Amino acid sequence: MQTHLADFIRDTPRGREAEAILRNCVHCGFCNATCPTYQLLGDELDGPRGRIYLMKQMLEGQPVTRVTRDHLDRCLSCRNCETTCPSGVQYGRLIDIGREVVERLSPRPLGERLLRRGLRRTLASPTLFGTLLKLGRGVRWALPAALREHLPPLSKGGGGGFAPVRARGSRGEIPPAPRWERGE
Repeated sequence: MQTHLADFIRDTPRGREAEAILRNCVHCGFCNATCPTYQLLGDELDGPRGRIYLMKQMLEGQPVTRVTRDHLDRCLSCRNCETTCPSGVQYGRLIDIGREVVERLSPRPLGERLLRRGLRRTLASPTLFGTLLKLGRGVRWALPAALREHLPPLSKGGGGGFAPVRARGSRGEIPPAPRWERGE
């Protein structure tokens, strides 16, 4: 892919790395076949090939909008696309560079930044997350229905954890497949 990076990134280490990655992409679209967000949403811009185009435009100096940021945000960073890419495009590294540039060129509103920072800290701390989960379960009845339906109820045995999910059988063994699945 031919690229003409903008001055703000052209002669930087990240710019040179991004340009090399972009030049490897041949736009074959094999990556979309293994991308969960593309499979779910069916939008070209929510697949690796579409995001590569968005990042290329951004790195070449095109305006960065909320739409660009939303499409990059939807990437799960699972890197499934890299496993099917015949050209060896390092998409994971490119999306990291793209996200850094988006944050610099199009900062999020203060409320969104605070929410993201809070989620990052909460989800990364099992102790804090567990404490907040117990608190939420205790007041589950008072929460709006939209929140309540996503919060699991307290388990019968207490303990504050999720209710144990076990397969049939007293020792938690996996049950046999139904007869119709075994061809009987």
